[in-house]
Amino acid sequence: MSRGAWLLLGLFAAACTCREKPAARAEPIPAAADAGPRFRKVDAHVHVEPSAVPRLVSLMDAWGIDVAVNLSGGWPGAGLEESMEAARRTGGRVLVFANPPVGAFARGQLGLEELLAQTDEAKRLGAKGLKFFKSLGLGARRLDGTLLAVDDGRLDPLFEKAGRLGLPVALHTGDPKAFWLPPTAENERFDELSVHPGWSYAGVDVPSWDSLFQAYARRVARHPHTTFIGVHFGNAPEDPRAVAAMLDALPNLFIDTAARIPEIGRQPPEDLRDFFVRYQDRILFGTDLGVGVGESELMLGSTGATPPGPAEVTRFFTASWRFFESNERGFPHPTPIQGRWTINGLGLPPEVLRKVYAGNADRLLGLE
Repeated sequence: MSRGAWLLLGLFAAACTCREKPAARAEPIPAAADAGPRFRKVDAHVHVEPSAVPRLVSLMDAWGIDVAVNLSGGWPGAGLEESMEAARRTGGRVLVFANPPVGAFARGQLGLEELLAQTDEAKRLGAKGLKFFKSLGLGARRLDGTLLAVDDGRLDPLFEKAGRLGLPVALHTGDPKAFWLPPTAENERFDELSVHPGWSYAGVDVPSWDSLFQAYARRVARHPHTTFIGVHFGNAPEDPRAVAAMLDALPNLFIDTAARIPEIGRQPPEDLRDFFVRYQDRILFGTDLGVGVGESELMLGSTGATPPGPAEVTRFFTASWRFFESNERGFPHPTPIQGRWTINGLGLPPEVLRKVYAGNADRLLGLE
């Protein structure tokens, strides 16, 4: 897969809302400060171009991340082989999820049997799971222009196949609720939307946030023998109670924290701490770090108007550790483009930190 093709695959549909190349680091990556006990960390949500894997590993080394899971691995014959080879050279530091081409399926360019056969091939090549980008429900259209729904029944055999193969399914549905509101100065995500006006769904022919979330819940419920990861804090970081209700009802569901510390970090800290303690076996640490080879290809949860430098890299990681580990109040969150508010630390107990940072991912991905 060409570099341009990888960027289109991985950074258009990845993580928070990336439809453009991620911004750059202009200077060498700073080393992490030595603060507190060392916890093993598995970043369950990154996006990396195969040729940029060494750069990713340098970031991991600098910031104490032991393993990273590349959710933009591609598909057999469309980048997965290259992603797997780059990951193998890391000696287990980087793992890979494959990306079923739902757009080609929606347009009739790829039949169900081929999709299922290629899922077997992805498993054979070493993919640890499947990742569905938000294009399922928001971008993949049939030839008549209608969107392929998150819970479209024609995809049922694919999700069932994932369960039989033991491949967890990371599912990104929707986007921040504010992206459905007019992109005016009154919108709390105006800074981000003003840099990326194409991320706004106001007045666009797409489903509502609520209807997407309901379709996602139906999809997970329909496949009890398939393990799902609801990325970006269960696809509903604005409403932890809704996420809790899904976790209670659906034992096959995990969630990750990728690119949503700014959102969940402004929840009442006592309530959110209770959430993490209650669901300590179902939460995965993730950053939504995006890494390419070029100077304009670094994403720290989201992208701003200018490339991030060493200070932004330092803020991104140190604010994340402060959120999970400290009891501090009112400090800057990791990704300022996502909102002009502060967040509060959770001060999670060591036994919970060990599970969230690594233990749950180790168990889910067979790394124990």
